[in-house]
Amino acid sequence: MKNNELEWQALRPDYASYQTFFQTASQLPASLLREVQPRLYESLQWLNNADSGQFMLLKADDSAAYFDMLTDTLTQSGIKTDPVVGSYQAETNKIDWQENVHGAFSSSESITCCQWIEPEQLFGSFYCHKDEVTLSPGLLHKVNGGILVLSIKSLLAQPLMWFRLKKMVEEQRFEWLVWNDNQSLPLPIESMPLNLRVILVGDRLSLEELEFMEPELSSTALYGEYEYDMYLEDETALSQWCGFVNSLCQKYRLPSLSADAWEVFLTQAARQHEDQLILSLDLEWLLRQLRYAIRFNHEASLTADALKKAEENRLWRHSYLLERSRDEILQDQVMIQTEGEAVGQINGLSVLDYPGYPDLIGEPTRITCVAHIGDGEFTDVERKAELGGNLHAKGMMIMQAYLNSELRLDQPQPFSTSIVFEQSYGEVDGDSASLAELCAFISTLAQQPIDQQIAVTGAVDQFGQVQPIGGVNQKIEGFFDICQQRGLTGAQGVIIPLANIRHLVLNENVQQAVKEEKFHIWPVTHVAEAITLLTRQPYYEEQCEPEQSDSHLLAVIHDRITLANNQDRPKLPWFLRLFR
Repeated sequence: MKNNELEWQALRPDYASYQTFFQTASQLPASLLREVQPRLYESLQWLNNADSGQFMLLKADDSAAYFDMLTDTLTQSGIKTDPVVGSYQAETNKIDWQENVHGAFSSSESITCCQWIEPEQLFGSFYCHKDEVTLSPGLLHKVNGGILVLSIKSLLAQPLMWFRLKKMVEEQRFEWLVWNDNQSLPLPIESMPLNLRVILVGDRLSLEELEFMEPELSSTALYGEYEYDMYLEDETALSQWCGFVNSLCQKYRLPSLSADAWEVFLTQAARQHEDQLILSLDLEWLLRQLRYAIRFNHEASLTADALKKAEENRLWRHSYLLERSRDEILQDQVMIQTEGEAVGQINGLSVLDYPGYPDLIGEPTRITCVAHIGDGEFTDVERKAELGGNLHAKGMMIMQAYLNSELRLDQPQPFSTSIVFEQSYGEVDGDSASLAELCAFISTLAQQPIDQQIAVTGAVDQFGQVQPIGGVNQKIEGFFDICQQRGLTGAQGVIIPLANIRHLVLNENVQQAVKEEKFHIWPVTHVAEAITLLTRQPYYEEQCEPEQSDSHLLAVIHDRITLANNQDRPKLPWFLRLFR
């Protein structure tokens, strides 16, 4: 059982080879966007192309940090602008536009970003007092000839404003319009030239809504995407990332990181993205971590201790819901067995995403399976009770198909089975429990008990191969917390997919327990490895000793099926037996 288990060093990213680099990382020059976001930078450069159109769609968070980044990048990249100079002159019966006359309607800005805007702020307004008409310029007039960056959400919330803006930008003329039927223009106002490029910023859902509303625009507009991470391929990539962090510290006047803080910061970023080889480029997350740490910092540079204390404080502030969830198990309100053995019962691992709660909560789930003589029906109770989602149903069908294929039966299976998530009163979805369900299914058919000290997570395909899942860190820590508070036995642990090893960024408590061999983590690639660990019985004939070639689990299941079929065969009258 211990041959395949992970060493404690595999439970966290390994930055040992970069320790010398960290000594001077804070002195690296600030990285430009072209270094960490080359694809986005290239897309922005296409705005200089006259044939690229007036609109660009940018997938990014519509927050102040991303808008500031975009403004700085456009300013530094030398995007061409063509300011419009002119003014309005009031005549007796109309208001005319005059070219090359400096006034309030001349362009004053080359690049402007706006998260939310009202129609009057965007298009300007007019005011009538007695016989005098006063025109006030809007944002369109100030940035005329330049680039306007808007949030897609603000436009989707005000469709009339968006349709008018789109029409004006495409026609390259600004028309004065009224916003309600009870108002009219006091005088005819001449239109003015409008030369504008618009960048629309939003997440994928906002882009999808815009595509539904404007399919032609979505297909013809330029597209760019802010990438929230980059791979730690070598020291060059790390150097670019550290320079990017340094640029944030300079821009927002934050203290630079000390030599020992870089490794801690990288580890926190890897856990946030669930990958040991990921360097986070999420502006909001990076700034939040740095600003939180300042409160606990007492040095000129931001230290590792400050980053750790800030993260511990954040977890403590968010821990109420987590503690309540753990207490329900420890007080036996939710039954989770962490010792002993049981047939057809297994500890699965799930991740709970509570509405309005910022963190994921990992929690063990008791999965049970029972079998009785029947017609071979497989009952998914969650699906029958309409508590199982489509992905869960898909995983169950894959699991059933695999086992039927593995058994190679030449006659119907005589056992009807039922599988259920015990004490689960909400919707269950996802296929990450299909490995645990399959192991419980095999245990029931073979009547072999499962070690309750081991929890299981992973998805399976139709060949029994174990596939990676999400939330692996929270799942492991959720089961570990229960075991630790009940008392570690030295035989407890978790079975995970082999492909999830690179996603492990576990807390120090789990690392220390694994180091002291009080807790174990076993990576597997096939269901045969998992069920052998759980039952201590070989699954295939190839896993058996020569003298025990018929004692593997598949053979036991075959024997039980054969015995049940022979016992259940109806006895026919003697004259009918002749025609069999």
